[in-house]
Amino acid sequence: MIGIAISIFALLLSTAALLLGIGLQGTLLGLRAGVENYSMTMTGIVMSSYFVGFALGSYYCPRIIRDFGHIRAYAAMAAMASAAAISYAINTDPWVWIVLRILTGFCIVGLYVVIESWLNALASNTMRGRYFGIYMIITLLAMAGGQHLLRLGEVASFELFAVTTILISLSLIPVVLTRIPQPEISESKHFHLKQLYAISPLGVVGSLSAGLVTGSFWGLGALYAKQTGLDETGVAWLMSAIILGGATLQWPLGLLSDVIDRRRIITLCSFTGAGLALFNSMISIDNSWLFYLVSFFFGGFIFTLYALSVAHANDRIDPDHSLEAAQGLLQLYGIGAIIGPLLTSQALEYFGPKGMLIFFAIIMTALGMFTLHRMHYKTAPPVEEQTEFIPLARTSPVALEMSSLNETPLSSEDNN
Repeated sequence: MIGIAISIFALLLSTAALLLGIGLQGTLLGLRAGVENYSMTMTGIVMSSYFVGFALGSYYCPRIIRDFGHIRAYAAMAAMASAAAISYAINTDPWVWIVLRILTGFCIVGLYVVIESWLNALASNTMRGRYFGIYMIITLLAMAGGQHLLRLGEVASFELFAVTTILISLSLIPVVLTRIPQPEISESKHFHLKQLYAISPLGVVGSLSAGLVTGSFWGLGALYAKQTGLDETGVAWLMSAIILGGATLQWPLGLLSDVIDRRRIITLCSFTGAGLALFNSMISIDNSWLFYLVSFFFGGFIFTLYALSVAHANDRIDPDHSLEAAQGLLQLYGIGAIIGPLLTSQALEYFGPKGMLIFFAIIMTALGMFTLHRMHYKTAPPVEEQTEFIPLARTSPVALEMSSLNETPLSSEDNN
């Protein structure tokens, strides 16, 4: 038992180091793109290309890990991600960055798969949910903490890229020195997206919408913050406030969705998030405490949408197919995350920093209206037949297996 606890701690330590580096890198690249005078369109393409790699990695990385083993695959992908992290500073041509972003996204999802499959294998059925919750908390806290590493150097300098490289490299140590037996990664089937939409239209639209909004935040949030007039410290605080809001509010909103019609909470998150986005567009950054406070709650609502959408879909699907459905929803999230930065970059170019918040408000209002339409069109299942809400962040398909969603099936005729 002590050995398992030490092993889990080592894996969580790797996760923290990795995501501190990735949290810093995403924000740093958005700011550096501004320093390098990239156009808004090109910045959107560069930042969204990460999710192209992420989507490709979600499909191919499990095969690579099965063929070469967890430790070798982790070492290879961490080495590539580390090399890419320093290469951004060596060559700032945007087309080079696009290739590096695709490579980074591919490698990072592979690293997620290794860590999450090991955690999944170590956890007993009674402890899996608890380990998963701790893992999700560390994921979001490390991403938030990575924002404040911006203070270690200048955006235009080499140092911050070196910090990212160091952190990704350090994440190797607990993994390559572990004595944990390597778990099996099973082949998984995939739902056709049309089939998934037939089962849960709201789950599909909600996951896509969450990708549009949060993908834009991860890709262009730092650039938006800079355009509002914040310095690097202010950018770090704004980004971390939104991320911490997501970490803090997922649990209470999710628990509330377990005891009432889950669609009501999706509606609440959608319309409230849209209202907060518009409200924040009218707040002067001179009123910083209100600006950060509203951003905190805005983050809580937008980061909960994906988890709520997955939980809603799992309320309506046979438990034997829950993992395949969740993987399909993750794919839809990724599609949204690719498109989101491209659209948001146009909004930023034509409307300035308020354009990003207006874009968020439009997407979330549309989701809220679609949810109301589904509530009118279909009745909700009994609350006691809903699955348990599990907080989720975008990591890898293995995290969906760890979460052990769904307990009670509903027929497709009861879908919503």
